[in-house]
Amino acid sequence: MNLTEMFVDENLTLVKAMEELDKVATKVLFIVDNYKLVASVTDGDIRRSILKDGNLQVKIKKIANYHPHFLHEADKNKAKKYMKEHSIEVLPIVDKSKNVLTVVIWNDGELRPQLEKINLPVVIMAGGFGTRLYPYTKIFPKPLIPIGDIPIIERIINRFYAQGCKSFHLIVNHKKNMIKAYFNEVKKKYHITYVDEDKPLGTGGGIGLLKGKVQETFILTNCDILVDSEFNKIYKFHKKNKNLITMVCSMNNFKIPYGVVNMGKDGCLESMQEKPSIPFLVNTGCYVVEPEVIENIAENKKLDFPDIVQQLKDLGRNVGVYPISEDSWFDMGQLDELEKMKKNSGIIDE
Repeated sequence: MNLTEMFVDENLTLVKAMEELDKVATKVLFIVDNYKLVASVTDGDIRRSILKDGNLQVKIKKIANYHPHFLHEADKNKAKKYMKEHSIEVLPIVDKSKNVLTVVIWNDGELRPQLEKINLPVVIMAGGFGTRLYPYTKIFPKPLIPIGDIPIIERIINRFYAQGCKSFHLIVNHKKNMIKAYFNEVKKKYHITYVDEDKPLGTGGGIGLLKGKVQETFILTNCDILVDSEFNKIYKFHKKNKNLITMVCSMNNFKIPYGVVNMGKDGCLESMQEKPSIPFLVNTGCYVVEPEVIENIAENKKLDFPDIVQQLKDLGRNVGVYPISEDSWFDMGQLDELEKMKKNSGIIDE
């Protein structure tokens, strides 16, 4: 990685900063003035700002830390000790004028903070027909479509298991016996229970079949997405805000492929932008949910989970949003995205 890839301008927007963080695969960027260290911005700084007011276009100078951690070159040998004491993974080394000479990145695992485990039940909606992924789903049920050499649903389970989850509830319908047969052959340290959906009930109606079976906070996810995030942090956010549901949402940029014209009075040109990008948050299809939600779902009624979210919001119940970066969400719901996931299967395995 080139050192300058971690350097950004203080007028960068939050959404652009998140893109830069994804590129360098670190949790921090440094604001510099011709190599002179000015400030630092972490993924946590960005997330807290978004949660505070929801504005993705805020300049990072509004949230940056203008008293960043650093060491002088003469003290470079103390870097590991300093990083451990301050629980940081990236530390700039500067000269007497505070020009950044290099950065120490602790990536050998010894000082990397241990990922806090959570043992929440995970509910996976695995009963859909996957019509958008035809002809793949002519052969396989959507959950068993392979990404590399591992089916998407097993990748989802492996991700959650690595974070401490050991109990999985699969709501199955289409080609359910094939799904069950596959997992019967897999050596696993986690427990799977199946909930048979006799008729399509949607992503919301299906979890109504779990009444009396899940009685604690749980994670709900579609079977065609992977979320690369620390769920212990999402769970803490969920509980701290006393949410009934917390939606995991990904930042996204939609680039308009044309020049956009704003017209003033009398047909005069007011302004124009060439191929502008519009930032927004999108629902990933992954949630942290309280068991109360299950108990209030009518039996055998077709209902999608976003409809449940909206109903609860209309009733004044707490529904939260937890933002993640665009590159932390892999979606195979569309054929082009499926091919993208296959090309990135090595990254997904990391």
